[in-house]
Amino acid sequence: MLLGFARALRAAGAGVSTERVHAFLRAVDALRPGVRADVYWAGRLTLCGDRDDLERYERVFGAYFGPASGEPAPGRGRTAPPPRLRPRVREAPAGRHGGDAGDRRHGPPVASLASAAEVLRHRDVAGLDPAERAQVRRLLAAFALRGQSRRTARRRPARRGDVDPHRTVRELLRRGGEPALLRRHARVERPRRVVLLVDVSGSMAPYADALLRFAHAAARGGRTEVFTIGTRLTRVTRELSHRDPDLAMAAVAEAVPDWRGGTRLGDLLREFLDRFGQRGMARGAVVVLLSDGWERGDPRLLAAQMRRLHRLAHRVVWANPRKARPGYAPLAAGMAAALPSVDAFVEGHSLAALERLAAVVRGAEAEPEGESKGKDREDKEDRQDRQDREDREAVKDDGEDRGDDGEDKKDNSDREEVRERA
Repeated sequence: MLLGFARALRAAGAGVSTERVHAFLRAVDALRPGVRADVYWAGRLTLCGDRDDLERYERVFGAYFGPASGEPAPGRGRTAPPPRLRPRVREAPAGRHGGDAGDRRHGPPVASLASAAEVLRHRDVAGLDPAERAQVRRLLAAFALRGQSRRTARRRPARRGDVDPHRTVRELLRRGGEPALLRRHARVERPRRVVLLVDVSGSMAPYADALLRFAHAAARGGRTEVFTIGTRLTRVTRELSHRDPDLAMAAVAEAVPDWRGGTRLGDLLREFLDRFGQRGMARGAVVVLLSDGWERGDPRLLAAQMRRLHRLAHRVVWANPRKARPGYAPLAAGMAAALPSVDAFVEGHSLAALERLAAVVRGAEAEPEGESKGKDREDKEDRQDRQDREDREAVKDDGEDRGDDGEDKKDNSDREEVRERA
């Protein structure tokens, strides 16, 4: 229950570590788990690490536990829930917590709300009723998607790292040649671009709204591009820039002309690579395809374009909502043709599945089933660079050893010649 709230907060981009989760659970246990205000303050004081986490905490708390009875949902300007809302799961012993008898009349208990939200996280979004869909939309609005970090060529001053000769020399000159500490610098890390290709064909109609709202939350990061694919390729990054999710969905509905149509994955992927991917958008990015893999065109064309995409992108992730169904196998022609060029094949049918997808894109954890077919290219290049440096050093050391051996042999021969003359 409470662990699900912590996972939802982590999915929203907050730095919720394991130690913070343990502190949160201990704080709730010491207070009153059934009281909304106690749960709120226990999480706010233990799960928020900086000022940016406070806004995320307000959004996730309101979406996960629901708005308080008689009060609006927690918003941007809220700093605390109303102190009068203190629902309980059950009556506490008189000698332990105390409290007014009237505290129980303000809405359902926190535990029941959180339990319902935890169950909802694992429900297939295709089978939800309107009320559950509304709660899923609130939870999706709190999502955050960040690409895997990469090291850039630019460097910045750091306390650890390689020696910065320019800054070190300037510091020595400033001190008039007196000894000074070595100045160091390190390579800057920045997140990779994320490209989302969302299937809006007829077979994906039950999931299209949830996936586009997930894309809307991801587009707030600034380094995310979103396209819809069906019978046409449509770039909807600008439409998803609206802060209000409902306004963004209305703008996307007007911009996308092929809702619930057919699927031409191979042709549209070729168009994406020709118009956007080849010139830099997909190069070095994390490309995520959210589709069931049903293809009406030639599967061989899709396989060829997927190989082309795999060569350009840093990582290719495919999220299939139908993968979670019992007995599923990637037998569809399009899915079978694309799978050899996919680095991670994950589910995409529920909130929990989308949280795992966000973790895979972020590079925080591996796929649960170990289906990754490729390795991290940057790590591979780093290992190769280290191996080359070690080889050069080994060759240098070997040459010095051979030189030392030659000098030793020369000294031995000189000593033997002296003995013979003596």
